[in-house]
Amino acid sequence: MDEAYSRLANAIVLQAVKDWRAARRKLKRKYHNESARIELESCERFFRSDWFRELTDVDGGVLLRKLYEEDSR
Repeated sequence: MDEAYSRLANAIVLQAVKDWRAARRKLKRKYHNESARIELESCERFFRSDWFRELTDVDGGVLLRKLYEEDSR
């Protein structure tokens, strides 16, 4: 059961990272894309949430910082 939980938790976090990246790409192409901005904000709230902390030992703030660094390259 623990292995299945870990795989599910990792999949949820990975999907949030993919969603964040997709929203950033959309915002780079069209800065005023409201749906992309909402998606980005939703992902960032998730990375800072209690639920995120329940799913993983990864620091959400550190993850966000790394995503922004990756995005700026």
